[in-house]
Amino acid sequence: MLSVAEARARILAAFEPLPAEVVGLERGLGRVLAEDVAARVTQPPKDVSAMDGYAVRAADVAEAPVTLDIVGDVPAGSSHGGTLAPGQAVRIFTGAPLPEGADTIVIQENAERDGDRVVVQQAEEPGRWVRPAGLDFAHGTVGLAAGRRLTSRDVGLAAAMNRPWLRVRRQPRIGVLATGDEVVLPGEPLGDNQILSSNGFALSAFVAACGGVPVHLGIAPDDRDGLAERLQAAGGLDLLLTSGGASVGEHDLMQEVLQALGAELDFWKIAMRPGKPLMFARLPAGTPVLGLPGNPVSGLVCSTLFVRPALDRMSGHDADPEPRVPARLGRDLPAGGARQEYMRARVEVDRVGNRVATPFDKQDSSMLSRLAGADGLVVRAPEAPPATTGDAVEVVPLGDGYLSI
Repeated sequence: MLSVAEARARILAAFEPLPAEVVGLERGLGRVLAEDVAARVTQPPKDVSAMDGYAVRAADVAEAPVTLDIVGDVPAGSSHGGTLAPGQAVRIFTGAPLPEGADTIVIQENAERDGDRVVVQQAEEPGRWVRPAGLDFAHGTVGLAAGRRLTSRDVGLAAAMNRPWLRVRRQPRIGVLATGDEVVLPGEPLGDNQILSSNGFALSAFVAACGGVPVHLGIAPDDRDGLAERLQAAGGLDLLLTSGGASVGEHDLMQEVLQALGAELDFWKIAMRPGKPLMFARLPAGTPVLGLPGNPVSGLVCSTLFVRPALDRMSGHDADPEPRVPARLGRDLPAGGARQEYMRARVEVDRVGNRVATPFDKQDSSMLSRLAGADGLVVRAPEAPPATTGDAVEVVPLGDGYLSI
């Protein structure tokens, strides 16, 4: 059996960044930049006031109190046409450009207006309450680097830099195919020997959360012809995810049908728990196929460890393929088994600020409720010795595709 690291290396070697496309700024959230984004403006373009008050010459307010003549008003969006002379002040508001000759702001709380004059009651230094030109960024400054997955904050910055269009990587199109005669869709009549299909919906949601475009291919029956037909319909996809049928039981037909179609099989067993029956192949047309275990927990754990890094690679996003955070163990654990283990755990912060990961007592791979209630996966190496409460451990955070703790 392959190690997790070797399996992931083989999977990632099959992918490269997808071509770029141009999208409007309103469609930028979650997309990965294909090129640096540089500012087309300087922000602020001129020295502007950071507060409501009076624009003055610092030399005139070196001592206080002092009375100055008000020679204009400058709300945001306008400017004062003249140059400020000694003994003069201009009423100014936040964001408005400073008049020529002014170099500081007296906030309105420290001034008392009397008609066309103002009494400055507190001395100020040069540059006080002034935002200098280019404080945020200058024309040509790279504000967002290629390979960055855009947040709402990034979209706001791109708008401020006057970039209405963004060059981003094309979103990976990921097929999702569930298998099994016993599987029915939610809402359909449920027979005595049938189970509801959660894997396809969970995987599609996971793909979308990671920035991909899920293509739901339905449920394939447990017969060779029906499965072959669904697999052959996967042309044009960047990756096909299958759920179930990848093990070695007499009804697990995925490997057999793939080979009959001429697919190139790379591997089909991983030394991990949960998720041992993981298969990776390539269809004759070139579409990579990742055969995930049928157990819902196993499928989503494998998605966290293998699917997310593959989508990141296709999106041009340089991310840690298995990000881990340190924590303290919340309960004792017995010795581990022969496979690397990923234990669902609740992660909390104690009263002194330490992250504490407490694995659930039951880790059965059919218990989707435990996965939904988990914050992370405690990683245990093969043949791990018994562990005691308080021991240092590493945790793979569980977000909706990305980190949450």
